[in-house]
Amino acid sequence: MPDLPNSHGIFVLFLTVFALYLFTRDRLPLEASALTILLLLILAFQFFPFEVKGEILSPTIFLSGFGHEALITICALMILGKGIETTGALQPLAILLAKAWMARPLLASFTTLIVSAILSAFLNNTPIVVMLLPLLVGVAIKNKLSPSSILMPIGLATIVGGMATTIGTSTNLLVVSIAAAEGVSEFQMFDFAYPALIVGSIGMLYLWLIAPKLLPERKAPLSDTTPRVFDASLHINSESTACGLTFSEVLALTDNEMKVDRIDRGKDLSVTRLPSVTIREGDCLIVKDTPKKLKLFEKQLGGTLNREVDASSSVQETQHLAEIVVTRDSMLHRASLLATRFAQRTGLLPLAIHRAHDREAGEISDEIGPTSLRSGDVVLVQGTASQLEKLKRSGNALVLDGTMELPYTHRAPRAMAIMAMVILTAALGLIPISIAAVTGIGLMLMTRCIRWSDASAALSTQIIMIIVSSLALGVAMTNTGGALFIAQLIVAATKNLPIPAILSILMLVMAILTNVVSNNATAVIGAPIAIQIAEQLETSIEPFILAVIFGANMSFATAFGYKTNLLLLSAGGYKATDFLRAGIPLILIMWAGFSLILPLIYDI
Repeated sequence: MPDLPNSHGIFVLFLTVFALYLFTRDRLPLEASALTILLLLILAFQFFPFEVKGEILSPTIFLSGFGHEALITICALMILGKGIETTGALQPLAILLAKAWMARPLLASFTTLIVSAILSAFLNNTPIVVMLLPLLVGVAIKNKLSPSSILMPIGLATIVGGMATTIGTSTNLLVVSIAAAEGVSEFQMFDFAYPALIVGSIGMLYLWLIAPKLLPERKAPLSDTTPRVFDASLHINSESTACGLTFSEVLALTDNEMKVDRIDRGKDLSVTRLPSVTIREGDCLIVKDTPKKLKLFEKQLGGTLNREVDASSSVQETQHLAEIVVTRDSMLHRASLLATRFAQRTGLLPLAIHRAHDREAGEISDEIGPTSLRSGDVVLVQGTASQLEKLKRSGNALVLDGTMELPYTHRAPRAMAIMAMVILTAALGLIPISIAAVTGIGLMLMTRCIRWSDASAALSTQIIMIIVSSLALGVAMTNTGGALFIAQLIVAATKNLPIPAILSILMLVMAILTNVVSNNATAVIGAPIAIQIAEQLETSIEPFILAVIFGANMSFATAFGYKTNLLLLSAGGYKATDFLRAGIPLILIMWAGFSLILPLIYDI
């Protein structure tokens, strides 16, 4: 049993546990949790100084993450990815895949998996998934397939592909940078592509042939593009056809297809749904159905799905429907449409809400504006093509819209050429990836592939804060001896096990943590511990660093394990248990594969 660390070390260990707890709390913004941890670290070491190697550890060292090379590189790559997205550089590829799906679905499925994985090795996988979602849902419906059998395997494939290079995910870049700062020889772009390719190939076969069979069929209630049912409030005004009719007569206008949950009359009064009840001006019918049927009911009854709009206005004839996914870094997360002034800021009319958390959802009132939203919820909106395109470009929301295609502009080849140059120069070791990525931003701005507004929209406060706070915790654990203490505990607990087994256990712990905590936090906290374990065992550090990288990337088993998983949850109509069904076997396959191949490659 190793000796306990000093009081500062014990404080940092408790703070780390507290941080991991906060990072799992959905009700508290991740950026707020990250700032809390950062403040506690700074204030604790400011008022209770800590001496290391004869010098006082300055609290400002915990702020160095804001200027960390890895963070700058991650932000630069996010902006470059925005350039690829806004120019529509991937649109021709999407069109080819769509044609392949219509001709040979099984082969197209495999091709889409491979293409998605390859792209994710070099690009942020969120725009890749956003690009493919409407395409794949449309393909599934046209081929009479369940979207649930297609979407999750593709989404998980992008995570697998991200393991292959140092720039595949922000997690990879962070761990590589931490290892380099600790004196470990720096990993080049493709240094761990070999084990990722071998084990990832097995994972891809699983996603192609087995995972779709493990997923239950989630039937899409829509016949056009997206499989969601929305809660909406249908407002009756004096000019509505339904005004003055009995409830039974109103239902007859819809051929008795409209299902009304309740009738709201005034702020706090609900009217019993009796056939003889007369529908009056100002009444609000709370209904639940697909977007297509909601718009049909609106037309049949002459009502409005948004109280502020006149249903007879001719402008509605030229407008489009789209669905906005609420993500954890969205302005709508834990907020309402009213509080965020969504309609005023975007020009779009919110019409209805689809709940991703039925059990925890509050009751929809006669106004959807004050309804508090959570990550995974979907808002049905109406607006012009230009308004929807503006929102999509802003980066403030994820727009799922099967009728709108990514624009393929004449600047797309420039964007692809710049991205290829960044990857090539970094892969050949001509210049560091950080310099290559920042240079790429300059070129995209000069060639007008992106604007400054696009660059700022590409950045995520959530990602920046979680990285900075995690880096600060890693620095504190290393300097106070907290990481050494945990490493000694693990070595003592596994002293009778061979080194490959200890490596495997470390990777499994990382894989479990990353599905309940941010993958960046898991990796940054795990990296110093992995280095200390390798030093305690007097063995090669590289395989233990890779165990952290690969383990922290196995965000397959929970809907909130990775941002793209949340998109899949909404678009595929999945339940949380579906990720367990398909994700746990994939974790076990990848874990077992890496546990076997890493000791062989590094001879440990």
